[in-house]
Amino acid sequence: MKNPYEVLGINENASKDEIKKAYRQLAKKYHPDQYGNNPLKDLAEDKMRDINEAYDYLMKSGSNSNYGNNSYNNNDSNYSGEDSGLYKSIEVDINNGDLRSAEQKLAECRSRDAEWNYLMGILNLRKGWYNDAFNNLNTACSLDPNNFKYREALNKLQNMNNTYRQPYYNTRRQDSDICNICATLYCLDCLCGGGGGGC
Repeated sequence: MKNPYEVLGINENASKDEIKKAYRQLAKKYHPDQYGNNPLKDLAEDKMRDINEAYDYLMKSGSNSNYGNNSYNNNDSNYSGEDSGLYKSIEVDINNGDLRSAEQKLAECRSRDAEWNYLMGILNLRKGWYNDAFNNLNTACSLDPNNFKYREALNKLQNMNNTYRQPYYNTRRQDSDICNICATLYCLDCLCGGGGGGC
């Protein structure tokens, strides 16, 4: 893992406010949604991942913690508390497509904190249960409103929802136009003597 201070471009004595300010500036600059179909979008996503990890680590561990002598390099920086190892294994299961195992492990978790709701939301999304996924991700964002990972997942789900709705609404408009044409033709046919077109 990269040094979180270097990723955010701050010194090791930075206050929480300085960390937040640096994070916001970098998030505005590198947020993937700004890049659309630009080939740089993948690089921006990688950069944002590093920025999120650095921010989460520094906010959870305290800004004055010594980077070199702590557990940041154990790759568990996104997780804390009693369920941290379990959360990590759940994420691995979801990424590997083992949804049944992930679901069983989520049921074993003692707490229903923001990370639990995030992972349950991602699991429900993979299963195609979009309403449940939305509810879980929304709860995760409510419990930890400053967590960019949760907010990004919720935004992606909402954008997906809008993408799926748009063709449906366009089709409905076309269908109603066709219905209007058919109704008009039927009325004209009735007015013109019916059945045989004897106008």
